[in-house]
Amino acid sequence: MQIETLIYIILVGIVAILLALFQYIYKKKSMSKLNMLFAFFRFLSIFSILLLLINPKFEQEQIIVEKPNLVLAIDNSSSIKHLNQSENAKNVFLKLTKNKSLNEKFNISTYRFGNTLIASDSLSFSDSQTNINEALDQLAQIYNQKTAPIILISDGNQTYGNDFAHNSIKQPIYPIILGDTTVYKDLKIQQLNVNRYAYLKNRFPVEAILVYDGIDYVNSQFIITNGKATVYSEFISFSKDLNSKVINFTLPANSVGVSSYKAFILPIDEEKNIINNYKNFAVEIIDQKTKIAIVSDFPHPDLGALKKSIEANEQRSVTILNSKEIINEINEFQLIIIYHPNNKFKDLYAILERDNKNRFVIIGPKSDLYFINQSNSNYTFQITNQTEDYQALLNYNYSPFLVNNIDFQSFPPLKSNFGSIKFNVLYDVVLNKTVNGISTNEPLLLTFETNGRREGVLFGENIWQWRAHSYINNKSFNPFDDFVGKLIQYLASNTRKSRLNIDYNSFYNGSDNVIIKAELFDKNYLFDDRETLIITLKDENSKEEKSFPLILKNNNYQVDLSSLAASTYNFTIRATNENVSKSGSFQILEYDVEQQFLNANVTKLKQIATKSNGKEYFLSASDNLINGLLIDNRFASIQKSNKNTIPLIDWKYLLGIIVFCLSTEWFLRKYNGLI
Repeated sequence: MQIETLIYIILVGIVAILLALFQYIYKKKSMSKLNMLFAFFRFLSIFSILLLLINPKFEQEQIIVEKPNLVLAIDNSSSIKHLNQSENAKNVFLKLTKNKSLNEKFNISTYRFGNTLIASDSLSFSDSQTNINEALDQLAQIYNQKTAPIILISDGNQTYGNDFAHNSIKQPIYPIILGDTTVYKDLKIQQLNVNRYAYLKNRFPVEAILVYDGIDYVNSQFIITNGKATVYSEFISFSKDLNSKVINFTLPANSVGVSSYKAFILPIDEEKNIINNYKNFAVEIIDQKTKIAIVSDFPHPDLGALKKSIEANEQRSVTILNSKEIINEINEFQLIIIYHPNNKFKDLYAILERDNKNRFVIIGPKSDLYFINQSNSNYTFQITNQTEDYQALLNYNYSPFLVNNIDFQSFPPLKSNFGSIKFNVLYDVVLNKTVNGISTNEPLLLTFETNGRREGVLFGENIWQWRAHSYINNKSFNPFDDFVGKLIQYLASNTRKSRLNIDYNSFYNGSDNVIIKAELFDKNYLFDDRETLIITLKDENSKEEKSFPLILKNNNYQVDLSSLAASTYNFTIRATNENVSKSGSFQILEYDVEQQFLNANVTKLKQIATKSNGKEYFLSASDNLINGLLIDNRFASIQKSNKNTIPLIDWKYLLGIIVFCLSTEWFLRKYNGLI
C-alpha cells in the first residue's frame, strides 16, 4: 500500500472519530455508556463509507503447489489378448492408478490407445490396429509445456504408422513390457504384395515375403488356393542364416469380379503361432481398361500430375498426345482431356462434336479464348486479356458424385483468366473461385451434361501444386488422386445422374475400416440432409440380415461396418421417406494383423526408453518403477506464488459492516426512545 493512501486512511479515521464524538458526546453533553456505544457504531459507519471512497488496494499472495503429471498409456489392441496378457495389463494398470504414494506425488491421467488415443481407464483389448507413434505424438501435444513422464504399458507391436522407436517426444517414457520374450520357432508370411485390380485373360503378379525365426534347418511348403483349388505351390527351406525368402509368381485372371485367394505356409513341428502362417488376399478382375488421352501442344507440370493421379487407379491408362497425334487415335480413348485449347485444336473439336464424345477441358492464361468462344456453344468468355489467382471452395451441394473435402481452401491458387463466363446450359459447380477467402460466385471447376454426353471444365492451370500440397497435408497423394479419380470416372461414363450415390470398395482387408458413404439429393439435385438412410446387409454365408442407420456427417451419410465378421455381403441402401434405393456387394477378407505377433517387441520399447531418458521394466519389476518415479528429482512438485492486487470495494464484507452498524444504531435508539 502506498504512503499516500495510508495518510488518507488516517485522516479518514480522524474525521470519522470527530464526527461521531461531535454527534453523541459534544452535542449531548454526556459521556454515558449508551452515548459512547452510539458514537462507536457511528464511527464505524462513517469510517467504512469514507474508506470505500478512498478504495485502497491490497496485495494478496497465494501459494500454489503444482504436482507433476504422470501419464498411464495402456495398449488396448487385441494383440494383448492374443498374447494372454490382458489380465496382467489390467492388474498393473490398477496397481499404478491406486498407488497412494504415486497419487500424492503426481496428478495421474489415464489413456488407452490402439487405433486412436482416448482418455479413458476402460479396457477391452479389442482394437484391430495399433499406432504407438501417433499416441505418443498426441501425448506430446497435450503435455507440451508440462512435466509428464509416460508409463507405456504395451507389447510394443505396432501395426501401422511411423516407427515409434524414433519418436522425438521430450517426456521420459517408462515402458512396462507385456508378453513373452522367449524365442520360438516360427514361420510366417511377413507380407503379400498384389495389385487390387487385374484384367481379364491376363496374369497378375504376386510377391510373397516369407520369414523364419529359429536356429534349426526346416522344410515346408508355400501354397496358394482359390476356393478348393490349389493355384500355386512351392517347397521352401529355411535355416538360421537363410531366414527369409521372397517368392515372385503370377496367377491367371479368368473371371470378372472379386477373386479371393488364401496363401499359407504349412506349419512345422513345435510351431507355437500358426495364425501368422495364413493370409487372405483378393483381386478385382475387370474386363477392360479405361483409356484416357491428355492433349496438349506444350509441356507443363500439370500433364504429369494428371497422369500420375489418374493412373493411381490401375483400371485407367493415360497417353499424352499433341493436337495432331490425337486425330488418328481418338477412337482408342473413352475420355479426352484438352489442355489449353487454341486454334490448332480445331480438327479435334470438330471430331468431338461429330462423335458427341465426353471431354474434360482445362482453360488457363495460355488458352485461346477467341477460339473457345467460336468452337463451343455451351459457354462464352468475357475476354479481358487479364489473369487472376483464384483459390478453391468446395460446393457441398454438388450432386453428380460424392466429393470429399480434402481441404481445398488451403491449396495454392490456380492462375486463371479474369472475366465473367456466360453459360448456355445447366451446370453443376464442383469448386467455386475465391479471392482472399471471399467467393466470387464464379465456378473454378464444373461439370454438365448435354445431348447425352458429359463435359468437365477447369478454369485454371498449375493443378500440379494441388497434388504436391495435398501430399504435404496428408503425407500421401491418395486424397487428391481419389478426387481426380472420381471426376475422371464420372466424365468417362455415360450413366445417367442418380439421386443416390454410394462410395465403397469391392473388398476390404480384415483390419481395414469398413466405411460406406452415401449422398442423397432431392428432385432438384440439392443435397438432402433431412432424410434417413438405412443399409440392410445380408451375409452370404450365414444368410443373416442386419440393418443399420447411416449417420449424417459433413456433406454425406456414413456407416461404419468395421465390426462385421469376414464374409461376403450384399447390401441395399434405401431412403425411409422416398422410393430411392441402391444396392451393391463387398467382401471382407479374414485377417487379423494383431494376431501375427508371437512375442513382445522388447527392442523397440528399450530404444524409446533410452532415447527419452526413461527406463524399461518387465511386469515383475513394476515396484521398481514406482520407487524410481518417487525418488526421481526431475519430477518434484513446483511451488508457485501468485500476487493479486485486490481493491477494497471488492470486499463484500465491508458493506455488511456498514449495514450492521447503521441498523444496530437505529434499533438501539428506537429501543431507548430517542427516535
